[in-house]
Amino acid sequence: MPHQARIALTMPRLGLYGGAEGFGWRLAEALCAEGHAVDFLCARAEGKPPAGVRVLELGRPPLGRALKNLWFDHAVEKHVTGGGYDLVIGLGRTRSQDILRVGGGPQSIFNRLTEAAYGNALSRFWKRLRRALSPSSAVIAWMEARQFEHPLNPDQRIVCVSHLVRDWLLEAHPAIDPASVSVVYNRPDLTRYAPLEPERRHVLRAAQGLLPSDVLLCTAGTNFALKGVGTLIRALALLPPRFHLAVAGGRGPQQWLSLARNLGVEARVRFAGKVSDMRSFYGAADVFALPTYYDACSNAVLEALACGLPAISSARNGSAVFVPQRHILPDPADHVTLAGLIEAAAADRAAAEQDHSAAPFIWPDDRPCGLEPYLEMVRDMLTQKGV
Repeated sequence: MPHQARIALTMPRLGLYGGAEGFGWRLAEALCAEGHAVDFLCARAEGKPPAGVRVLELGRPPLGRALKNLWFDHAVEKHVTGGGYDLVIGLGRTRSQDILRVGGGPQSIFNRLTEAAYGNALSRFWKRLRRALSPSSAVIAWMEARQFEHPLNPDQRIVCVSHLVRDWLLEAHPAIDPASVSVVYNRPDLTRYAPLEPERRHVLRAAQGLLPSDVLLCTAGTNFALKGVGTLIRALALLPPRFHLAVAGGRGPQQWLSLARNLGVEARVRFAGKVSDMRSFYGAADVFALPTYYDACSNAVLEALACGLPAISSARNGSAVFVPQRHILPDPADHVTLAGLIEAAAADRAAAEQDHSAAPFIWPDDRPCGLEPYLEMVRDMLTQKGV
């Protein structure tokens, strides 16, 4: 058992809903299991925290996103400066930490790659203008430059969630020493995400009114524009009537239902809202697709693969490295190519099921992923500190 250390994790929100939030929750739990005293510094906590973790809600004033970011950064810095921690792990935009996990990517790259998700040229122009004039965008850009180019802890280790994010980070901040940046991919809980039993799958599909010959395409995300839901609906309109689309995510779908109505496919599109049982959501489907305009390392792609689905991803997703090359969409706006990829993936799955040749998804062991690399890093750094 490693020596007990006092460790702080910093993140605006503690909870299990959301990829970054779920990772922070599991990392705190794992560090406690290692025998450490763990404080989770957050603006707010949702739900029950991991056993043994002390939650410190620092709060944020209701003064807009820019001031919220600045306030949380200041509150964290004030607390950790005199907190007596042996190690600080940053999971957000904070100034001083020993380990900084980059779960998103540079704001400038994000803005450039996602602009095309916002409709026609005029809509994109207004989006670009709003971003340029936004106080929040200016604050985030300033915080990023300070965090990566002038950190308070010059020995901080930077960990990106994919090689794609690492490339984006080094492009946006060339002052960073590439040797200080490592990559650890996300990894879903493979005991939670696994293929369903055939009987359960049949019940779920029947409950949705699907025929055995129907093909259910699914996707997941909260920002439907950035996740390429418009591209999916346009692709669906090119596919035969037996193809259906289910979308998991918590935001209002009115704009996208209107698009589906205009294309004559509204009856084949279902927005499921926030889904608590994602394994069943994936398990009822035949194909997963995420034509995203920007994703650091989509957990949904990895979860779908673990549940036995063929997964299609755009090339702008860090977890696309887990997807076969034939299932990668180069342009997230190309609905014609996407329709072809969906039809081919559905045909491959049907053929594999018919002759019982479907191979289970095996997690590749040639990429650092999950929690263990972080725990090893913590052990190494604590040893160096003599803790």
